Amino acid sequence: MIPELGHFALALACVIAVAQSVLPVVGAARRDARWMATAVPLALGLLLSVGTAFGSLLWAFAVNDTTVANVVANSHSAKPLIYKLSGSWGNHEGSMVLWVLILALCGAAVAGFGRNLPTALKARVIGVLGWIATGFLLFIVFTSNPFERVWPPPMDGRGLNPVLQDPGLAMHPPTLYFGYVGYAVTFAFAVAALLEGRVDAAWGRWVRPWALGAWCFLTVGITMGSWWAYYELGWGGYWFWDPVENASLLPWLAGTALLHSAIVVEKRDTLKIWSVLLAILAFAMSLLGTFLVRSGVLNSVHAFANDPARGVFILALLMVYVAGAFAIFAWRAPRLAPTGIFAPISREGALVVNNLLICSIAAVVLAGTLWPLFADILTGAKISVGPPFFNTATAPLAIPLVVAMPVGAMLPWKRADLWAALQRLWWAAAAALLIGFLSLAAAGYPVWPALGMALAAWLVAGAAADIADRIGLLRRPSQAWRRALSLPRAAWGAAIAHGALGVSLAGIAGMGVATDTLVQLNPGQSTRLAGYEWRMDGLSDVTGPNYRARRATVTVLRDGAVVTVLRPERRSFVVDNQTTAEAAIHTNAMRDLYAVLGEERDGAAVLRLHHNPFAPWIWFGGLIMAFGGMLSLSDRRMRVAAPAPKGATVPA
Repeated sequence: MIPELGHFALALACVIAVAQSVLPVVGAARRDARWMATAVPLALGLLLSVGTAFGSLLWAFAVNDTTVANVVANSHSAKPLIYKLSGSWGNHEGSMVLWVLILALCGAAVAGFGRNLPTALKARVIGVLGWIATGFLLFIVFTSNPFERVWPPPMDGRGLNPVLQDPGLAMHPPTLYFGYVGYAVTFAFAVAALLEGRVDAAWGRWVRPWALGAWCFLTVGITMGSWWAYYELGWGGYWFWDPVENASLLPWLAGTALLHSAIVVEKRDTLKIWSVLLAILAFAMSLLGTFLVRSGVLNSVHAFANDPARGVFILALLMVYVAGAFAIFAWRAPRLAPTGIFAPISREGALVVNNLLICSIAAVVLAGTLWPLFADILTGAKISVGPPFFNTATAPLAIPLVVAMPVGAMLPWKRADLWAALQRLWWAAAAALLIGFLSLAAAGYPVWPALGMALAAWLVAGAAADIADRIGLLRRPSQAWRRALSLPRAAWGAAIAHGALGVSLAGIAGMGVATDTLVQLNPGQSTRLAGYEWRMDGLSDVTGPNYRARRATVTVLRDGAVVTVLRPERRSFVVDNQTTAEAAIHTNAMRDLYAVLGEERDGAAVLRLHHNPFAPWIWFGGLIMAFGGMLSLSDRRMRVAAPAPKGATVPA
C-alpha cells in the first residue's frame, strides 16, 4: 500500500508542477497579483508530494519490500540499515526522485524566504523551477518508475553494488545533488531576469547566495567522491579524469566563474550578460552530467544506468531547457547593457581574467570528455582520453590562474595600481620561492611537483597577505586585532577558500612524488619502500555482515620500530557475486601508508604498497574550501537584498 501511495504522490507532483510552471509565469506577464500569488502554495505543495513519494521509497527499502522491483534490484535483507536506506538513492530511479525532492525543497525555500524579492521576479523564478520539475517528474513517471511492482515477489533482493556500500558514498550523491539543484535556482533567476528584461545589483545580491551555497555543496560532494575513490576502489590515487568525475567538475568550474561574476554584478553593476550566461551554462553542465551518468554513452565505475532510451529523454530535456534559455538570452541580452565602467587593471578586470581562465579549463575538460563519443560517431574509432591529455592541456591554464588569484584580491575596484598590489605581496612571493627551492633542492622533488609546492605556498601566503592588508597588520598593528574582529565574514571566507585551494594543491604536488610497488610476499617475508620495512605477517579469514573476506596483516617498521599495522582485505559478497578490495591506510596528516591486497598465489599475498606524501591535504583543502564558502554565506549581507537603485522602479 505504501508504494502505491508513493506512486500516487509522484503523479500528483506532476500535476502540481505543471500548474506551478504555468500560473505564476502567466500571472507575472499579465501583472495579475492573484495568479502570481499561486506560486508559494504550489511550491509548498510540490515539496509535500515529492517528499511523500521519497518517504514511501525509503520505507520500502527499510522493510525490504521485495514486491517493489527497485528494492529487489538494489537491496537485501542482510544489508545494514544505512546501506538499505542509501540504496534508495544509490540507483537510477531513486536518485532521480531525490534530485526532484531537492529541487522542490529549493523551490519552497525561494517561496518561503524570498520575501524581499519583487513579486513578479519571485513568481517567474518559481515558475521556471516548475518547468524543470515537470520535465524530470515526467521522466520518472514514464521511464524510471521507482515503485514498479514485481510478482511473484522473490524471497530476497539482489543487493546493492558492493563498491557503493560505504558511508562516504552514501552521502556523496545527496551533496552533489544539492550542488546541481542549486544551479537550477540560479538558472531560474537568470531566465526570470531575461523574461523581465532587467539585471541589476539587486539581482546579483539575490543570485550570489544560491551560487555560493551550490558551490559549497558541490565542493563537499566532489571531495567526498575523490576520497571514496582513493580508499574504496584501491587505486591509490585521488583523481582519474573519469567521465563521471569530469561531469561533476564541469558545473563546479562554471559555478566558480558564476560566483565571481555575480560579485561584480552586485558591486559594480556590470558583467550582467556574462553572469546570466554563466548561470545558464552552470545548469547546462549539471544536466549534461546527469545525461552522461545515465545514458550509457560513456562507461564509468560511477555510472547509474546504461539505458539509451533514458539517455534520449534526458538529452531532450537538456536541449529544451538549455536551447530555450539561450533563445530567450538571444532575445533579451541586448537590453542588459552594462552601466559600470572599469579599467583593465582593477578588481573587475582580475575577475574577468579569472572567469576566462576557468571557462577555458572547463572547455578543455568538456572537449576531452566528449571526444571519445564524437570520435565513435564520426569515425567508428574506439578511443579513450586519459590523464596525460587532461594534465597537459589544463596545466598551462591553471598555472596563470593560480598566479593571478592573490594579485586580484589585492586590487581595488574600478581602477588599480598593479605595482602597488605586487608590493604588498612581496613576502608571499618570497615564501613561494623559498618553498619551491627547498622542494627542488633539499627534498629532491622533480620540477613539476616543486612548482606545485611553490604555487601552493603562493596561494596560502597570498590569502594571509590579503587578510593582513585588510586589517592593517603592518600599517597599524595596534588596531589590527580590533579590525580583524570587525572584518566581514565574507572577506574571511573568501581568503580561507583561496588559501584552502593552496592546501589541496600542496597535496596534489605531494602525490607527484608518491612511490609504490607491487610485491608477492609469503608470511614472514618483507620488502622496503620509501624508507619503511613492510612485513607480511599472515593471512586470515573474517566474516562481515553480508560478506566474507580474506585479510592480510602487514606490519610497517622504520628503523626497527613498529609504525603501524595495516590490514587490507579482499571481500567477497555472495549475494552480489562480486569481489572488492578494501585498502588499509595509515595517515599522520603528512603522508599516507597505503596497502591493497590482491589475489593469492601459491599461499603468498600479492600486495600493492604506496607511500603518498601530503595526500591527506587534498581532502583537507576541499573541506576547508567548503567551510570558507559557508562562512561567507553566513554573512548577513549575503542574505539581505540590495536596495533598489535611486530612480529605479521595482516591479509589482
